[in-house]
Amino acid sequence: MVLKVRSKFRSWRERSEEGSSLVEMALSCLILIPVLFGIIQMTFALYCYHYAADAAREATRFAIVRGANCAKFLKNSAYCSPTDGDAYGATGNDIAQYVKTLGYPYSATATTSVKWCTKSGSTWINCSTSRSNSIGNQVQVTVTYSYPFIVPFMKTDNPLNMGSVASMTIVQ
Repeated sequence: MVLKVRSKFRSWRERSEEGSSLVEMALSCLILIPVLFGIIQMTFALYCYHYAADAAREATRFAIVRGANCAKFLKNSAYCSPTDGDAYGATGNDIAQYVKTLGYPYSATATTSVKWCTKSGSTWINCSTSRSNSIGNQVQVTVTYSYPFIVPFMKTDNPLNMGSVASMTIVQ
């Protein structure tokens, strides 16, 4: 008879924990799902940062081969300045349009700014947006993107602003 009481006690104890896994799963999902979506969003954000860095490098390469003497070497001003055919090389608008045509996601909403710098001795001075793309000068391209960071259950009104600067010396 003692044996029957123990078996009844065990079955009652086992039955009393039947719904506990459901409650534990619900509580753990409240933490697990936002963390999982946060990790996914961070990987997208890192991808966008990589895009901004690569777009800045590609735009700088585009600019250094389309300097002031580009049309003289190639006799084709449409290659040197695709948007307006300027014989004096690529403009800031040409470089910004090139970034938009790279085919990356989010490239249509990226902001591109260009500065040209002249050298005095061993330092770069006079960095301005006015084009001075002679051979030996430097071009600096800045690509920025505002990434809308979205994580469940968290209010994030401020997007992540990502950007990259690349600079190279004009070769032609």
